[in-house]
Amino acid sequence: MAVIYQAVYRRASSLFCRLHSTYVRKMRYLNDLKEDDSLCTQAQTSGTFYLFHNLSPFLQKVGKKYLVPQLSAAEMKRILEKFKETEQWIEKSVLIGCSDEHVPHFALDLGALEKSVIESELRGSFTDLRKALFVVDGKDSPLLASAQSLLRWHDSHQYCSKTGQPTQKNVAGSKRVCHASGITYYPQMSPVVIALVSDESRCLLARQPSFPQGMYTALSGFCDLGENVEETVRREVAEEVGLEVESLWYSASQHWPFPSSCLMIACHAMVRAQQAEISMNSLELEEARWFGLEEIVEGLKREPGSSKQDNGSFLPWFPPKQAIAHQLICEWVKRQTS
Repeated sequence: MAVIYQAVYRRASSLFCRLHSTYVRKMRYLNDLKEDDSLCTQAQTSGTFYLFHNLSPFLQKVGKKYLVPQLSAAEMKRILEKFKETEQWIEKSVLIGCSDEHVPHFALDLGALEKSVIESELRGSFTDLRKALFVVDGKDSPLLASAQSLLRWHDSHQYCSKTGQPTQKNVAGSKRVCHASGITYYPQMSPVVIALVSDESRCLLARQPSFPQGMYTALSGFCDLGENVEETVRREVAEEVGLEVESLWYSASQHWPFPSSCLMIACHAMVRAQQAEISMNSLELEEARWFGLEEIVEGLKREPGSSKQDNGSFLPWFPPKQAIAHQLICEWVKRQTS
């Protein structure tokens, strides 16, 4: 009977592989790991691990490049043994994805262990995520962002908001359950609009006091309860710069881990050139102004470190390619020059 079952299973698996794309198989495998604790526990023994220390990812510098190393389960065991810790530490990891070959990827925060010892042992350093996102390869940035967001969510949702009792994460880290109340908690993102305001020939960029010197970006703000995206864009533009949006259109979206896990919904917003006098809300912004095409093109070429002038002032520069604000600005330039 077992032989017959295996033959049928192999035929079914073969048919499944022929009928479904690599992407579909990958997504279904990840879903199985999230739903089946025993399967995910087994996957931890063959998976790879991205390390964090108090939510800062571990990077290695090779030449001028910054790499995000993936440690095997055996390497993780060796590191833990060095600290006289058991393999149970791995149970604290969270599933963040897998390769096309179904090698699962996990993230693990070692914040309770001595940072300098880990850095010395692995020949790298734990780096603030804001800096890490802009120096690692583009394919690694989203993975680090989602990993940190998930680790942060688990750290801040260890107790049930109704009963105050401890919650328990499943092996994959895709949810937490309060067994006292039966409530299941799932990680969530907050919707945020980011809008590049423009008139017929200029675009509007602004900066907050907390921004790096010289950096300007598009306007952004959280969606209020009950608002749709269009209402949020119009409200934010009115609140922050005193302008009324005449028309707007969607561009793209991006997960962004700051200040917590956010879904950035990027839009272009058009205002009338005859009614484009800025009335800035100084409680939210330090500066907001119009930029012409030539100044935008020059700013896109400028690196943060090269923006400081001899007199101590800073030339404008804009968010790097990994940020969706950069995409909005480039789209505006393309429309102006096409």
